[in-house]
Amino acid sequence: MSMINATPQQLRKAADIQERIQSLQEELGELLGDPGEAVASETPKKHRMSAAGLANIRAGVRKRLLAQGKSKVVQQPKRNISSAAKTRLSRLAKARWAAVKKAGKSSL
Repeated sequence: MSMINATPQQLRKAADIQERIQSLQEELGELLGDPGEAVASETPKKHRMSAAGLANIRAGVRKRLLAQGKSKVVQQPKRNISSAAKTRLSRLAKARWAAVKKAGKSSL
């Protein structure tokens, strides 16, 4: 059964079970003497791709495009911005954030 087809009662029951699992994991971590490990296992780890892996993906895309009959991979032109424009954008961003902080918010 997928989560899309689940009823509200089933979702509540699943959430309750998940909470029980988490509390049991914390209790197990305390019993084993390493409570930090139980907390650390809950935080998601970022998966970073190596340069070689990214190069392989790009090569595969190029190969597929060539197989489709497209002779050249079109790349977006690199856009350069002047230092004056960077300064102007920086000042605008700082002014926006100052207004947000003055309003007592922590996000835009």
